Amino acid sequence: MAIDMLLDIRDSNRIHLYYNEVSNASQTGVGREDAAVNIHFDTRLPELSRWRRAQIPVIAALVSGALRAIGPTIQFEPLGAWRYEAARARGECVIAAFWHRCIFPAIWYYRGRGIVVMNTTNFDGQWTRRVIEGVGFGTAQGSSTRGGLSGLMEMARRLEAGADVAFTIDGPRGPRYVAKPGAVMLARRSGQPIIMLHIGVENGRTLEKTWDHFQIPRPFTRAVVVVAPPIYVPRDADSTVTHQKQNEMQKTLERVRDIAESWYHTSPEEKARLREEFGEPPARE
Repeated sequence: MAIDMLLDIRDSNRIHLYYNEVSNASQTGVGREDAAVNIHFDTRLPELSRWRRAQIPVIAALVSGALRAIGPTIQFEPLGAWRYEAARARGECVIAAFWHRCIFPAIWYYRGRGIVVMNTTNFDGQWTRRVIEGVGFGTAQGSSTRGGLSGLMEMARRLEAGADVAFTIDGPRGPRYVAKPGAVMLARRSGQPIIMLHIGVENGRTLEKTWDHFQIPRPFTRAVVVVAPPIYVPRDADSTVTHQKQNEMQKTLERVRDIAESWYHTSPEEKARLREEFGEPPARE
């Protein structure tokens, strides 16, 4: 979905794209242009074989078990994580953005808060939905490839109702570490801040053959939660400003990733400097 297709939902009956206005009635059209719009509203579950459908609850149970077994043993250290609570204290709702790689520790760290996550409807999304809803997240169905506008509309409604939302910003299929525009689109629509974060673990297993290099923490590992200062997108932002904000989000996500991933190979002096920068008190190593 192009960055220019920024949602500006004025009411429940019309969808305003950045340059073109599209009526919900166009969802029933049959032309190529209508079909291109329709795919962004299509949140129907794909047709799966009986075997694949049977796998969904099994995989969800296995992943949930691993999450609940490993999660409580992780020793988290916050680095700027106070920014989330500070935003909530100001009466703001948060639009969180993080890389797909750190989903496992992020789900555990932010569990039980009712955060609404954009969730794809494909096979992986169906078992993932069971896992994250089981630990206290909400879901909005859609992705950058299908149902994205419908999902963003739902997230906008949840924000207006007072819920926080989150994006695995390079998901659901990559490319790895390339931020998609959903968070910027929603920030422009809502006026709420984007908070970018990454979680690095001291000991974990990286699944090298996966597109996202998904990381599973080992039991009793340490982990650092690095949260950057928020980004705000003006409601009247034009195309130039939204592109600038998109680039700022990309660079910030890269920085927090680099800090978190290298944290346990960083000198004590550099850690002390970063703690001061991020507003955290000194910690004993």
